[in-house]
Amino acid sequence: MEEEEEDTYTKDGTVDYCGNPADKTKTGTWKACPYILGNECCERLAYYGMSSNLVVYFKYHLNQHSATASRNNLNWGGTCYITPLIGAFVADAYLGRYWTIASFSIIYVIGMALLTMSASIPGMKPTCHGKDNCQATDAQSAACFIALYLIALGTGGIKPCVSSYGADQFDDADEVEKKHKASFFNWFYLSINIGALVAASVLVWVQENVSWGLGFGIPAVAMAIAVGSFFSGTRLYRNQKPGGSPLTRIAQVVVAALRKHKVEVPTDKALLHETADTESLIKGSRKLDHTDDLRFFDKAAVEAQSDHIKDSINPWKLCTVTQVEEVKAIVRLLPIWATGIIFSAVYSQMGSLFVLQGETMNRYLGSTSFQIPAASVSIFDTISVIIWVPIYDRILVPVARRYTGHKNGITQLQRMGIGLVISIFAMLYAGVLELVRLRIVRRHNLYELEYIPSISVFWQVPQYFIIGCAEVFTFIGQLEFFYEQAPDAMRSTCSALSLTTVALGSYLSSLLLTIVTKASTKHGKLGWIPDNLNYGHLHYFFWLLAILSVLNLGAYLLIAKWYTYKKAVGTLRS
Repeated sequence: MEEEEEDTYTKDGTVDYCGNPADKTKTGTWKACPYILGNECCERLAYYGMSSNLVVYFKYHLNQHSATASRNNLNWGGTCYITPLIGAFVADAYLGRYWTIASFSIIYVIGMALLTMSASIPGMKPTCHGKDNCQATDAQSAACFIALYLIALGTGGIKPCVSSYGADQFDDADEVEKKHKASFFNWFYLSINIGALVAASVLVWVQENVSWGLGFGIPAVAMAIAVGSFFSGTRLYRNQKPGGSPLTRIAQVVVAALRKHKVEVPTDKALLHETADTESLIKGSRKLDHTDDLRFFDKAAVEAQSDHIKDSINPWKLCTVTQVEEVKAIVRLLPIWATGIIFSAVYSQMGSLFVLQGETMNRYLGSTSFQIPAASVSIFDTISVIIWVPIYDRILVPVARRYTGHKNGITQLQRMGIGLVISIFAMLYAGVLELVRLRIVRRHNLYELEYIPSISVFWQVPQYFIIGCAEVFTFIGQLEFFYEQAPDAMRSTCSALSLTTVALGSYLSSLLLTIVTKASTKHGKLGWIPDNLNYGHLHYFFWLLAILSVLNLGAYLLIAKWYTYKKAVGTLRS
């Protein structure tokens, strides 16, 4: 009878909304996930509905040059993926994931409302004479950017927590639930792209053909729906207790190791300091088994006579093996994390240079007068993801599992590596397409034409489709990998860390744009990326990214070969 009662509760330390041990039959798993996936779908619809076409808004409504608009778009997009470090710290250390998502959502909604006002209220919105002839005052531009950076802060509390919170609904100690967790990450990413699909098709068209005020207002309403969806599932959620400041624990290990830098680490790992209890001293974390690499940090767990002078142990002088292994896990993740930056720089082109490239092509649908917004072509990236996620989850994984014996078909590291390879082809194709376009311009002297009639924007579809395929391998693999390899009490932090690759990819792309523009415009030259791309060499930039991607792949293969997986031991009771 007692064993049956034991089995009804989770063994990973999760609690229900009242703070009681989570009952498996009443909380978590797929019954809680629709609310989380619904929240993510609506939030991403709001985000992409605003961000997909932002570079066009900057260029034509805030009257910015092509390079400036692209750079501002990349910088803002990058910030949206840096702020998750703030939200993750708050979640892991103090509020927990549930309350962090709830509180930062309010900031997000305020930002969306202000952005809508800045594009719709006379006096706040730019003055326009015709569709694309607008002038914005400094105050109007400032209102727009204040709204955007409030949104960046809001998304910082949501993005690192939602994927981890969804994964928390599956008990790591239950093999059946654990198998479903791998599928959750696939469907989570699918929900992101369903939101993006609506944004890139309907909302971009509304922005360019109806009004920017309505085009930003609809995402604001979607964000309000996202908040409602999240709160609707409160009674069904499993919640991990916050484990205290992860930065403090990391600092304690580093300080203790430095203090004992002359101490020899015993060959017998049993001599290293660890609590005798079955559970870790860190709230919300299982014990971690000792690993043999990065042995310098083991010095923090070496017991000295001075460590036992007082009854209580000073954590700045002596740390447990689990605390040391937490730091090792983070250090091991960093090289893998770094190789994601170049991939994210490739990914960031969809919201910047791909859009500007599409503006120079024939965007009319057949012989009709309907003109497709250049940013809407990114819908094919979304469609690619929507196609590839079920294929990967339902076909590729079972087939690969038969040959490899691995529960997920292939390892997360192999999955990410395949995505890196695929992304190279996207840049090569984009470069070749631009070269073909420029040859037509030169052959027929079409330099002053706004777009090239003989090249349809649909020629961009393959580059978007290839990136979508690469995302399914690299980004979803990265989400799952950083969650699985993160210490239990640092999962939001590690999810945020994986997201920062998107930020740094945007910043790297922005930096490359700055360097390339400065270097290529010397001596009065127009450069690679002038305002009129017919006089430029945009393909050089795409091929530069392809070369960097090849070098990055080589580095990744070396790092992946070296990687040591973490070893969690035991279970955790709430």
